[in-house]
Amino acid sequence: MDAIDRTLIELLRDNARLSYAELARQVGLSPPSVHDRLGKLESTGVIKAYRADVDPEAIGLGVTAMIMIVQEPGHEIEDMTIRFRQQPEIESCYFMAGHESFLLIARLGTIAELEQLIGRINRVPGVASTRTTIALSTKWEQRPQPHRKPPAAATPG
Repeated sequence: MDAIDRTLIELLRDNARLSYAELARQVGLSPPSVHDRLGKLESTGVIKAYRADVDPEAIGLGVTAMIMIVQEPGHEIEDMTIRFRQQPEIESCYFMAGHESFLLIARLGTIAELEQLIGRINRVPGVASTRTTIALSTKWEQRPQPHRKPPAAATPG
């Protein structure tokens, strides 16, 4: 990945609806060259998806919960992860270091729906216990990280 690829990524992170022509204009390449570069970034998994950023409350998902899970010894992480993925309310799943093994971020319409989700999670084999925190409000989320230059190559010394 070179500086042009990094610039394309930054432009798309800011506005994924930019046309190939506009991206090409901003990086000084032809639209077909930009198309080829983006195709490579997609096929290698650097660009994973293009999405609409939707206000959860506007679509009836006003409850955001962080659910921490303590894992029972002897259960496979992948098996648990598959079961968590089957719950459509779970937006993100992080495997953690520390006492809790997983952090799940869930979006729901009501507290009653959250209670039902926690019940289903507690029945997943390998879940020893859960601890849930509810967000009162969202100040910001999914903030793009600043562009970072790759680390400089070490020089023999």
